[in-house]
Amino acid sequence: MNQPASTQTLNGPIYDFRALGFAPGEVVVVTGAGSGIGKATALTAAKSALAVAVWDMDAKGANETAQAINASGGTALAVTADVGSDKDVARAWDESARLGPCRYLVNNAGPSMVTELPFDASLALAMGSIYRVTTSWMERHGAAAASVVNMSSVLGNFQGGTGQAFYPVAKAGIAGYTRHLALKHRGQPRANAVAPGFILTPRTQPYLQNENTRVRLARIPAGRTGFPEDVAAAVMFLLSPAADYINGALLPIDGGWTSS
Repeated sequence: MNQPASTQTLNGPIYDFRALGFAPGEVVVVTGAGSGIGKATALTAAKSALAVAVWDMDAKGANETAQAINASGGTALAVTADVGSDKDVARAWDESARLGPCRYLVNNAGPSMVTELPFDASLALAMGSIYRVTTSWMERHGAAAASVVNMSSVLGNFQGGTGQAFYPVAKAGIAGYTRHLALKHRGQPRANAVAPGFILTPRTQPYLQNENTRVRLARIPAGRTGFPEDVAAAVMFLLSPAADYINGALLPIDGGWTSS
């Protein structure tokens, strides 16, 4: 991971992870890949020679990510899908099959921590969407499925939160579901989760205007906020064959914030 980076997006480098055992052309589905962490993960996967199904409910964002990958010589397919819909998820898997059997899955899509949906609906969307996508993946690609990484958070797992109540609850639940998958499937596929801290994305940039947020972020031992590519690098490692003995883990990606 210490190799020089030749490409920049936002403020983080994109690394090539082919040396970790990925075979060129293997397929990964990344949900919520139209922006932020999902986009960085899709771009990193493409740089690592994977074929990427770019899922997002925002057609424009999905197309922009896929076009960037294809323009750079990679292989990507934009798929417009709402992961909260059974019908959309089924259709998205049908479309993604054009790339071949899906070996890897990144469950990144989910509602914002400031969503205005009621608690029950928000919780059902945040956790139910990951269950829906993963279950459909196993039903369709169980023989090929090698590894899934779910997007959790430091909130609900390593620290509390003062925003919407559903968010830390859902993120803790996602970590629990990940451990369930790891035990249930006994590593076929492996299931792990990442817990980002404050990551600079279009969703989080407005929070930097808040003085309390800036004071809290000043405690980060790494001396900076995180970038989407920081999370993407960890996701790619956990997906990879190099992480074959890592199963059921929750990895914080916060620059040491929760240890400060």
